[in-house]
This record gives sequence, structure tokens and C-alpha cells, in this order.
Amino acid sequence: MENMYHKFHIPVMGTGHSIDSPIRVAHLGISSVMSIVDDILIEKIYKHYAHKFSIDAEVILKNDLYARSKRITNYLNLADKIVALKLDEIKLLPFSDGNEKTKYFELLPDDSTLKKKYKYFLTIKDELEKELVAQELTELMRAGSIDVNIMSKVDRTNYAKDGSILSDEFSDAKAALRGYAESTLNSSIVFSAGFNRSLLGFLTQFKDFYRDANGQIKKKIIIKVSDFRSALIQGKFLATKGLEVSEFRIESGLNCGGHAFASQGYLLPSILKEFKDKRSQLAKEFIPLIKSYYEKQNLPFNESDFICEPLLTVQGGIGTSGEAQRMIEDFGCDSTGWGSPFLLVPEATCVDDDTLDLLINAKKEDLYLSGASPLGVPFNNLRQTGSELWTKNRAESGKPGSPCPKGFLISDKQYTDKPICTASRQFQKNKFDEITALQIPEFEKEELKNSMYAKVCLCDHLANGALIKLGISPKTKSPQSICPGPNIVWFNRKYSLQEMTDHIYGRGQSLVSEDRPHMFCQEIELYINYFEKLVLTMGISEAEIKYLETFKTNLENGIEYILEISERNAYPNENLKSIPEFVHVQYNRLKLIYSQRNEPSIAVNF
Repeated sequence: MENMYHKFHIPVMGTGHSIDSPIRVAHLGISSVMSIVDDILIEKIYKHYAHKFSIDAEVILKNDLYARSKRITNYLNLADKIVALKLDEIKLLPFSDGNEKTKYFELLPDDSTLKKKYKYFLTIKDELEKELVAQELTELMRAGSIDVNIMSKVDRTNYAKDGSILSDEFSDAKAALRGYAESTLNSSIVFSAGFNRSLLGFLTQFKDFYRDANGQIKKKIIIKVSDFRSALIQGKFLATKGLEVSEFRIESGLNCGGHAFASQGYLLPSILKEFKDKRSQLAKEFIPLIKSYYEKQNLPFNESDFICEPLLTVQGGIGTSGEAQRMIEDFGCDSTGWGSPFLLVPEATCVDDDTLDLLINAKKEDLYLSGASPLGVPFNNLRQTGSELWTKNRAESGKPGSPCPKGFLISDKQYTDKPICTASRQFQKNKFDEITALQIPEFEKEELKNSMYAKVCLCDHLANGALIKLGISPKTKSPQSICPGPNIVWFNRKYSLQEMTDHIYGRGQSLVSEDRPHMFCQEIELYINYFEKLVLTMGISEAEIKYLETFKTNLENGIEYILEISERNAYPNENLKSIPEFVHVQYNRLKLIYSQRNEPSIAVNF
């Protein structure tokens, strides 16, 4: 993301919804992130775009030990080639109203140097000067970054045909990492969903993650984190191996799409404040460790190459230009991530028409934190998707569970020697029999079964929307899942890329209503909802009581800080005035929930 012209990026969205976003928007200077966990999906997308752009597609044999990484490498190289071709094409265009070249510059933030030069170009009368400036502008055009994401926890061990365990380098996450490392991309890899020491250690096998003779890093490392401590720990771990974190991507624990990793009651503004206050500590902690590594390896260490602090970006629930501006101006973030709103921008993401209609018409009650993920992590979900209906129908027909065609999310060994997925037929049959045999009331059995049936085949269903949209798979055989953040309810139609970009930069009329509560209000409500579930499910042990007390204290401190922010001057399109009244209601809720914590608990499905 370094040296990019824009102040926002499009984060990863599921396995399929941003799988071709770079092909859609990178030539226009916009950076985006695609998941590389699903090589089966990736191979299909690769063939689709190779055919579309008349590029020969390489066939990877299934019995090739490196088939997974090669599929990923092939697609990333193809995306790199297509983006370069598209950028070269628009560079050849004249500057004229409505074409892609003009669009490239119109999308830029108004305060960027390049946009100002473009605006000046539009005023030039002298033909010779105009031609020279046009040439200069063209030479300065560059593509957005084609970034990739790996969920660190999705790291299945793989087996040979004879049943023996393959070596560690063939695990899912490491094979995906190899696929990226061996690609032609000059971009960044985003690691999310926890600290996988083995996976991060595998980075040392590839020279592109280190500085070259010119002091440049071809493939940069981004770590998605939910707090400063995690950033410090992972950054120091990498630094001992001579590796640098180019960016820490801070994400709200609950006010986001996809899997939700709730903090211990720490609200986003409090987390951002700690990063701002301690930002200089990051480089101070990392650089000596990196230097020590270089010295041990007898490598030259140029101090001037290491003077920069890691970039800080933030995402999760941002919905107006004013909120984005506060992230940058008040908290010192370098950029912001806008995920869910871009699901309604067909130019940027790949969402099938039926799911798109659900998103457009979604109300607050249609979005919920579910127990759908086989990983056992709370998962932001949308009601009435093809996936939900398919899963429910199978359960009602007496054949619950998925055939598990991909197996990326296998994790459970209750009934088998090898891990299986909790959304699979095999697991659910065994669990059903186990529940049936329990000596408990029938209504409790039904609750347990319903909780089990809620598990969805995410690694297959999250890919299907893209396959349907591109005409690769029929929707009748491809149940679709999607995982938007709660913020999506304030966006209610399809938008053009220009409209959404203008909204992000505060150009023209806002796309959301003026009465939309501030993103910090949503953050507070989500965390109090989560706290309520904790109170209902936790016991009365000393450790559990202490955890709840700490969670509540952190929430209270965060709420007080948000109230302090609400007293400041609002940025344009920032609804700070919505905070005090909202906080009053939610804070009273928090006190009431905590006062009832010793009442009998009930089963709650996250």
C-alpha cells in the first residue's frame, strides 16, 4: 500500500467476493485484497479470466505435490498481467470526458498532488504545455496494489494418497504462502485471524520478503490486529528473523464483516488511541532486532533503510467521509478500509444478483452474529441467503450437513482420527446420535441439534456467489453465503465506483442518511450485545467473574472516551451529535445486564 495515491483500500471479503477485485479496480489505482485460501475456486477463476483475455492457461495435475501453490501462483501472475495490460491500455487513451483515463484521475482524492496536477491540466490553454503535462500525468499513473490474504488459523495438515502426513510445507496456509511468494506480484500479503508462528516463520524461505540490494522489498507484510500488544508481539517475532512489518491493519473486533474476534471489551477508539500514543515504540522495538539478525547473517545493514515506522490503517464499520477523516486526522491512521459498502459496487466486487438484492434490502434484524462458522468463531451473517436455506432444508429433510467438498475448515477430532468439519455430514450424524442418547429434556436436545445445524459449509458457499456471477456455476447447484458487517444496512442500492469513491472522500451528497448513528455507536451496541451473551453463558467461577468484570471495566472506559470525542468539533458528514443519547441508553443497558449476571443461565448460540 506504500506510495499508493488513494486513502482507502478494499479489504478481503470472504473467499469469493473480492477474488477478482484487483482485476476490476487495480488499473484505476485502487488497492484491494483477495483471499488465497481456496485454490479450487482460484483455479476456476483463473481459467475464466485466462479465456476472457485470450491468455493460455496452464493445466496443473492433481497429483502434483505443489498443485495448491501452483494454482495460486498461476492466478496471481495472471491478475498481475491483466492489470498491467489494462493500465497500459488506458495510458494510451487521450484525456476526454467519460473514458477510463479521465476516470482514473477523477477518482483520486482532491488533496493529492497528482489530482491537483490533473486539475491544473484541465485549465491549460497552451497546447504545447498541455501536451507536456498530459505526458507527465500519464507517466505517473500506476496500478493499485494486488494484495492477498491468508487466515492464519486456516492451516489444515494434508495427507498423501497412502494416508501418510505430508511435511509441514504442504499445510494449507504454507502452500498458499508459497503460491504468493513465487508469483510475480510486487504487493503485500495480509495475515489475519491470529498469530501462527510456524506460518510466519515460513516467510524466511523466500527472498522477496527481505530487502534487496537497492533496499527495496518486493513483497511486504501486513498484519491484521485487534490491539497494540498483538502488533508488538508479532512484529518482534518477525524482526528476530530480519523481517519487517510494513503495515498494521487495525480492525474492529465486532463491527466488521466475516469472522468476529471480539477484544476483551476494548472499543476501537481506545485501541486506536494506544496505537497513536505508542506508534514510535514499534520501530524502536523492531529495528534493533532486525539489525541483530543482519549482523548474525553477515549481511549489510543500511540504517537509512529502516527509519520508517510501519503504516497504520483501520477498518470496520466506517461509513462516512467524516468518520474516515477522524481516523486519519485524530488517530494518525494512514488510510482506511471500506469493505461491506463495496459489496454493492459491481464494478469492484463479485456478488451474484440474488445475494445483491438481499444486501440492498437488508434491515438491521437481517444481520446477526451467528454460530455458522465451523471454526467455532462468531461469524457475521445475513439471513435468507441461499446457503442458509440450503442448510435448513437439508436438516429438515433428515440429511443434515454438507458433503464437505473442500475441507479447508476441518478442525474437530471428537469422532475421528483425522480432523473433520463440524458442518460436514459425517460430524453432524455422529453429533446427532450423541445428542439423541443424552438423558436430558427433549427441548434441550432440540436446542443442541439446532445449534449444530447452524453450521454452514463456508469454504464452499462463500465462493459460490462469485462463480454464479461469472457464469461458471448455476445458482441451482451453488448455495451462496455472504458475511457483511452491520454497516451495510445504511447502504440501500447499487452504486458506481465513482459514487462510492466520492462518498469516501466527501464529494457531493452523502450516500447514507444524516440520521445514521456514528460508527462508534454501532461499536458500543455490538460489544454490549456480546457482553450480554457472555453473562448468559458464563458460570460463577472466580476466573469467569474476573473476566466479566474486566470486560465491563474496559467497556466503560471506552464509552467514556467516546463521550469525550463527541464533545469535539465534528468533521463534515460525521454525526457526533448522535453519540451522547445513544451512550446513555446503552450504558444503562450495560449496568442492567451486569446486575442480572447471577440469574440462571440459558443456552446462547454465538
